[in-house]
Formats: sequence, C-alpha cells, structure tokens
Amino acid sequence: MARRKKGRLITGVLLVDKPAGYSSNGVLQKVRWLYQAQKAGHTGALDPAATGLLPICLGEATKFTQFLLDANKRYVTTGVFGIETDTLDAEGNIIARTPVPSIGEEALQNIISENFVGDIQQIPPMYSALKRDGKKLYELAREGKTIDLDARPVTIFANQLVALDSPRFSLDVSCSKGTYIRTLVADIGTKVGCGAHVESLRRTEHGKFQLENAITLDALIELQAFGGQEKLDGLLISIDELLADLPAITLGELHSKLFGNGNDVQTEIEPGRVRVYGFDGAFIGVGRVGTTSRLHPERLISKQDL
Repeated sequence: MARRKKGRLITGVLLVDKPAGYSSNGVLQKVRWLYQAQKAGHTGALDPAATGLLPICLGEATKFTQFLLDANKRYVTTGVFGIETDTLDAEGNIIARTPVPSIGEEALQNIISENFVGDIQQIPPMYSALKRDGKKLYELAREGKTIDLDARPVTIFANQLVALDSPRFSLDVSCSKGTYIRTLVADIGTKVGCGAHVESLRRTEHGKFQLENAITLDALIELQAFGGQEKLDGLLISIDELLADLPAITLGELHSKLFGNGNDVQTEIEPGRVRVYGFDGAFIGVGRVGTTSRLHPERLISKQDL
C-alpha cells in the first residue's frame, strides 16, 4: 500500500520578495511550511545575499518550473570599482585592490553599451551552483580548487547605468537565463581597468512577473498568523497565468481524454508549444505541436485535477 504524502494538495504560484540572508531553498521550505503544501519548488535560485523576486511553485505547478527557469530576468545591482573578491560579491574575501581611474557617466555608459549589451560570452564564477563531475563549483572553490571553465553565451537585452558615485555604480540589467550579474559587474570592472565586485543585487522581473506584485516573507508570515490559510491561498497565481505567454488550444471531449492520458492527438494549428484545455475549459497541461500537426504532451497535471 502506497504511503500517503503529508500536506495539502494546493496548486499555484506565489511571488515572494526574498530577503537578504536567506537561501532560495530556505525561502522555499518556509513557504511550503506556511502553506502545508505536499510539493514545492522554486524557479531559479538567488544568492543568499541577493533580494527580490522569487516565484515559488506549489503542487502541480512544480511540473512547470522549467518554463520560468528558461525565462528572461531583470536586475538592479550596485557594483564597487577597485576591489575584487573571490566570490565576485561583498560576501567574499578581497583578493585585489586597484586604484580607480577617473571616469564619467557618459564614458562608463559607452563602455557598457559597446561591450556588455547584446550577445556576449561569460565565464561562470567558481562560486556558483554549476556542477563539474557531480560536484558543485562552490564546493570545489571552498576546497581551494580552481577549474578552467569555458565561456558561455548569454544575451544582455538592456544594460543601463543608473548612477555613478565612484567607486560605486548602479545598473539596471535585462538579460537571458544563465546570466551571472556578478560576472557582468566584474567584467565591467576589468574593462575599466580596476576590477569590481557586486555590493548589492535585486531581481525585479522574472519572465512576465514583476517585483511590485510580490509579498515579503514577513508579510506572508503575518498573513498566515492573522488571516489563516484562506488568505494565503488567495495570493496564489494559477498555472494558466504562469504559462500565459503560450498560445492556447481547446480540445474536444475525445481528444481531451486521449491527451490527458498522455497520447498524441491531431490538431490544425501551427507548430510550437501550447497551453492545452479540455472540452470543459479545464487546464490539462502543455503540449508541443510538430510539423505533422500532431500535439504531443510535454507536461500534464494529475488526472485527479482534470
């Protein structure tokens, strides 16, 4: 007999304003406990020192976290010229100090626009959760090991200098998945000729979601204490909204059952990924239409929710 999972069968996405000092997993576990949810997952980690938008998926929404992991993001960050650290941020040990050359806002923006906008190459930092031979890079770094890492392509859609009060400078950056803002700031410092590290970092957008719609962890705890579970549930965003950028298709009764059971069905729509709804209007999952117009299931919600 299968062991019954503990917790509520609650499904949705919660937008959390992560505080500094918490790991993303720490916030995830706190949210899961507050909701008493059976399952929970986040959609792209923030460093413990970073703050800002962290979407948390609960229940069936955890099956669709990949769609947010792949999403573009936006950050505001403050860097400090002249000081380099081993982690590329203020949490690390100082490894170099260099005099900061005199540079104005226009000259700095020109350096940024000419070198750090568009398709660029980045070498990931050693202090990151990327793995090499089954071990996370930051674990190897703490052991004093350094590994030659290949540069990876990322896209910087916009990179605006917000303020310059040397040695500090602030940026507003929109970028593709896989971009390391710590590396970006450090590389700008190298280009200026004095090195740099990140002093603060805040994620303001994640895909279509914005920080202004997120709730702080303290506010969430207070709401749970005085408003109860119903108030918490009212904050959740549906899976539909999570996937709102995808085109939608509604299937007939027979095709709804076939698709919901994991079978391909014939359609008459353009190739690509789509949201799929049943004949009764209920969300079934995400599928991909191939060149032969066959709709193949990629992610399905549990049949108990159909």
